[in-house]
Amino acid sequence: MKKLYILLATLLSVNIADAQNVGIGTTTPVSSAQLEIKSTSKGFLPPRLTIAQRDAIAAPATGLVIFCTDCSELELYNGTVWQNTSGVVGCKQASPASVRICNQVWTQKNLDVTKYRNGDNIPQVTDPVLWGGLTIGAWCWYNNDSATYAATYGKLYNWYAVNDPRGLAPEGWHVPSDEEWTILANCLGDDFVAGGRMKETGTAHWLTPNTGADNSSGFTALPGGFRYLDGVCSFVTNFGNFWTASTSTDTEAYFRGLNYSNFSVFRDVSNKLNGFSIRCVKD
Repeated sequence: MKKLYILLATLLSVNIADAQNVGIGTTTPVSSAQLEIKSTSKGFLPPRLTIAQRDAIAAPATGLVIFCTDCSELELYNGTVWQNTSGVVGCKQASPASVRICNQVWTQKNLDVTKYRNGDNIPQVTDPVLWGGLTIGAWCWYNNDSATYAATYGKLYNWYAVNDPRGLAPEGWHVPSDEEWTILANCLGDDFVAGGRMKETGTAHWLTPNTGADNSSGFTALPGGFRYLDGVCSFVTNFGNFWTASTSTDTEAYFRGLNYSNFSVFRDVSNKLNGFSIRCVKD
């Protein structure tokens, strides 16, 4: 009878209603399992849904399990919200492309968001005079030219956006601290060689000779240039400067920089009104 139910379920997608427990790959499923799948060469594949498909499920049952393809994680509905296997609420936007470097996971592209994590807009400020007088977070494209620079280099942000309590990084990520950048550099050798191991290879984006660039870390650093506090943009293709979340003084914060002419990643402080690129690290 059990085999008949399984055959019907396969052919007609009907429910299996049997007093006995069911085994796949075994004729003796354990007594405490209603369904046992046994294999030493294959895994169990749950339904794979995008965020939109997951959120469109009407009245999901408590305990419902899916794999979210946008979030790259297994998720379970706890009766109130979707959460991943760590108990963290399931993501609300697609996971950015990332790479594991030692014990950290970093994004592989520069941040490109226009909203804080809570949904509030981050102001886009194109006027150079207004940019230099800000005390709130803001973003711009290099030279205010999205057609040329946006797709490759992402956005430039002042440090006030980094520090905004509404959260600049996507859910599950954060802007790295000065210490986390130090961990990354040390993992790749030290400050004197880490830059070459982080930079995208070739000269499609970096100015020649792009010294030492082998991207062996997979970080794929790009030279997005920066915007000075007076609103002037400079040094795209020459430098990639990345904010940290660590403040130095009331007006300055730490950043990391890479350039086309050497192997290094350098650490310095800069005025919080300058516009730099941002990479995120996983929580």
